[in-house]
Order: sequence, then structure tokens, then C-alpha cells
Amino acid sequence: MIEDNARHGEIVGDRPLKSRLRCFLATPPSRTTSCNRTLTSHRLKWKRRANMLPIVKRTRNGSEPSQDLIEAASRLSKAVEGLTFGAPVEYVYNPLHYAWEGHEMYLRKFGAGQKRVVFLGMNPGPFGMAQTGVPFGEISAVRDWLKIKCRVERPKREHPKRPVSGFDCGRSEVSGQRLWGLFAGRFGAAPVFFREHIVMNYCPLAFIERSGRNRTPDKLTASEKARLFAACDEHLRAIVAILRPEWLIGVGEFAARRAAEVFQNGEPRLGRILHPSPASPAANRNWPAVAARQLKELGVWK
Repeated sequence: MIEDNARHGEIVGDRPLKSRLRCFLATPPSRTTSCNRTLTSHRLKWKRRANMLPIVKRTRNGSEPSQDLIEAASRLSKAVEGLTFGAPVEYVYNPLHYAWEGHEMYLRKFGAGQKRVVFLGMNPGPFGMAQTGVPFGEISAVRDWLKIKCRVERPKREHPKRPVSGFDCGRSEVSGQRLWGLFAGRFGAAPVFFREHIVMNYCPLAFIERSGRNRTPDKLTASEKARLFAACDEHLRAIVAILRPEWLIGVGEFAARRAAEVFQNGEPRLGRILHPSPASPAANRNWPAVAARQLKELGVWK
């Protein structure tokens, strides 16, 4: 990707072309030169070109953040693949495995550049990321706002009441609908939101009980949590190292607690917003307004 950008003139050495153009544009043309008019015309053309060029930001090791995020997600998927969980968990879905194409597309499309804010969710919902591979991945939001649609495989073992049908799933993930709806309402187009923000999940696995009920990671046994959280903590540290955010915002209490456990030195700055789940009575009372107010009170949004 970086080589391709360099080939098209967007990266020159370690300095983006945009920064070089700014220096060029800041130098006033001589009033005595006979080619003043021509030079001014060229400046205007280059200025328009500079405004169109994306700045490809690299991590400290010189690679693109999106590729580093993809590699980190792949390591996390392998780390949790061999974990076992006892009753009442009967089925474990790992969308980083069977829905990898959607997750990779999400990271490659929106993971470029440093992010000022990382929103951290808990784990995949049965009708969201478990279907699409995208965090809080409500079908219509992923397909219509994020403009992602792809083929999704199926888990090795599948609960008959929680089938994975990918983008053909007829159920809606309310949490994802509310979260992405908040961002769409505030920022309009997805690329505008992703210039400074991204949404990630702490845990990549979905846990399903015999009845078909969703079981959240905080309800696992102590030994199960210890093994799982060790891998998830390592992945979270990798996300922060890659994206270097100013803010890490837990979407709900669980994610906020895990963020506080992993980062105890004041960097990044930590915050929390109400989880949009309809299981929370507070979230059913104008959740977008509540979450937006919380972000403004934290100083994340103005």
C-alpha cells in the first residue's frame, strides 16, 4: 500500500507530499518575475491537488496502521481458537475465523492513520459482529453506511436458534443500529467519522448457552476469564500502540473496566459511555442524546 502510494506521488521518503506542497504554497511568488501569472496558476493547481491527497500515516515501525491491525487481529484469533469453555456455554463463535473477510475489509478500509478516539465494545452480538465480522456490525449499517458486504462462512458448531447467515440475516442488532446511527447522524459520511475515530471490540468470541441465550464474557468462570482476558489484553495493547489514540472509550461498563485494568498510567485517556443495548432501561430513553452528552462532558466531542 505504501509502495503504491509512493508510486503515485503521495509519499516522498518519510515526508508526505502534502507537507512539501504546503511549504511550496507558503512561498509567495516574486512580483518582479515575468512568469508570475504562470507560477500562480501552477500554485492553484497544486493546491487543489494537495487538498485531495490523503496523508498516509505510518506506525513507528514504518508500516501502515491498517495492516498492523489486521495482523494483530489474526494473532488474537489464533490465540483464542484453542480455548475451551464449560457449561453453561455450549457454543463458541469466532467471527475472526469464519467472518474474517468482513473484519479484514473493515480494518483495511477504516484502520488507516492515527485515531484520536477508539471506542471499545465488549464482544460480538449474535445479530451483529457474529454475522458480519464488524464490531457492532448491524447488517444495514455495515452494508449501507460502511459500504461493506462480503461472503461469510459458518462456525464449525452452530446453535440451531442462532444460525449464521451473514448479510442475509433477517434480525437486527439494536446495539449496533444505535451506535452507528449516532455516528451517522453526527458525521454524515462514514469516512468523516473514521478520520479520527474507530470502533473495536475487546473480546472476539460470542458465547451461547444451550437455550440459545447469549452469555457475556464477564459471566465466565475465573479460570476461563484468565486465559481469555490475557489474549484480549495483549490485543488491546497492540491496538493502542498502533493507533496511538488520545481517548479510549469503553462502550458500557465491562469494556471500560477492562480498559482501566490494562492502562493504569494515564495514557490513553479513558472514558465510558452508556451501552446501547435494549436490555438496559436507561439505553431505551433516547440513547443517542445520552451518549453524545457523555462524550461532550468528557471533552471527547465539542
